[in-house]
Amino acid sequence: MSSDNISIETEYTEVINKVDTSALNQTFTHLKLQKPIIYYFVSDDDLLEVNKAVLNHDYYTDIITFDYTDDEDISHSEIMISLDRVKENATEHNESYQRELHRVCIHGMLHISGLDDQTDDEKQKMRLEENRILDLYCST
Repeated sequence: MSSDNISIETEYTEVINKVDTSALNQTFTHLKLQKPIIYYFVSDDDLLEVNKAVLNHDYYTDIITFDYTDDEDISHSEIMISLDRVKENATEHNESYQRELHRVCIHGMLHISGLDDQTDDEKQKMRLEENRILDLYCST
């Protein structure tokens, strides 16, 4: 599925109906991102393998962002999201699955825009910006 600057690749067809690509395109424009983004929605195990192979991290994560903004040889950035983590996070944070799905999508775009979340202060700023963008563009 593709829409302007956002493409979705997944074997999980239920995700296609849950992701508001219009809201993600609005976020893309709002953040003034330069390269289109391909979202890959995968399982925990699939993302764990990428986390091990690429980042040398042996733990589950909800998202891995590949920011290729400065790489002239690559035409798009990539964001990989674990649907298993999204479901678990939604339950843990008492959020709807759809809102948490959009939060993680936005989180990846915020990384591409330059925000980080390594420190507690950065995590707080990231969460505030996620919420602000969710409130602006996502009706979930």
